[in-house]
Amino acid sequence: MRLTLVIYSLVAGGAERVMATMANHWAGKGWTIHLLTLDSKAPFYALDPRVQHRALGLAGVSKNPVQGVLNNFGRARKLRRAILETTPDAVISLMSETNVLTLLAMAGSNTPVLVQEQIDPHEQPIQLHWKLLRRWTYPLAARVVALNDRSLRYFPSRVRKRGRIIPNPAVVSGPPRPPLSCNGGPKKMMAMGRLDPQKGFDMLLRAFAGAADAYPEWSLEILGEGPLRAELEALVEELGLTGRASLPGTTKDPFEKLRKADLFAMSSRYEGFPLSLCEAMGCGLPAISFDCPTGPGEIIRHGVDGLLVPAGDVDAFGAAMELLMGDAARREGMAAKAPEVLTRFSLKRVMGLWEAAVAETR
Repeated sequence: MRLTLVIYSLVAGGAERVMATMANHWAGKGWTIHLLTLDSKAPFYALDPRVQHRALGLAGVSKNPVQGVLNNFGRARKLRRAILETTPDAVISLMSETNVLTLLAMAGSNTPVLVQEQIDPHEQPIQLHWKLLRRWTYPLAARVVALNDRSLRYFPSRVRKRGRIIPNPAVVSGPPRPPLSCNGGPKKMMAMGRLDPQKGFDMLLRAFAGAADAYPEWSLEILGEGPLRAELEALVEELGLTGRASLPGTTKDPFEKLRKADLFAMSSRYEGFPLSLCEAMGCGLPAISFDCPTGPGEIIRHGVDGLLVPAGDVDAFGAAMELLMGDAARREGMAAKAPEVLTRFSLKRVMGLWEAAVAETR
């Protein structure tokens, strides 16, 4: 099988990690895998040497929507040439804008194109010209893949007829996590994601501030990078959390840090199927999350391996924090169940769904 995978970039991020995982899995099966990125940056994630990666350098900023549409058609022509050079049996693209460009690029060809939305399109902010292009191009896709039923229901019936639901795979590397510490020593709560409004780290810091005085042994660490770094650092100082909450940046090996933590927090305003939550639970961490419209509620089994609280309710999030921070036995019980996420959303199962979707188009 020859597959060509397309994504904007392979910088640090959930969709990018998923794409790298897919490419490596299929390359490991002996398939011919070409991975095209639209930007010119080196991959953040390690790729199997058998994955043939090519950075196209097509990224750019347009001055206005009209120029944006014209530039996108130019990028689509160059992308088409690059894809056809790989002679694929099928093409898979991830993320809305890249999906549109890929469908434009392959319009009129006999090569099936499968596209996946990585965030709930009901919630994801996207510019008007992209929305229009998505509306026009998605009926051209051989398959439109969503992470859950709600996301798929965003699209009209003619698109849903070609729709498939495929979650992201839960993959963790390294040894099992040691049992959670139940002594009175230092404890750590972890969060992970891009420092942008979607991830709600402002709400997380406010919730932690409300619980911090009662539990002085606990600290909070937020892994990631993004445009809100300065704002979040200022909030840490404003809330009196200096020395208790830190933002150390990105890491290529989050699993090492996750295994040294005691609790995972997800404060997103909206999600798709959050890989960071799967990875944390796969490492044996109980989790607290806002029950935003899609994602966490499909991963966390409330009261079994974590807690779900009403979306955006900072007080409820803080109360859930205090409940688990103060109850080592409950944390330990949830920690024992959390790694079952690796079976529920295993790489074998998820990639099998993708392979079935590809096979349907041939």
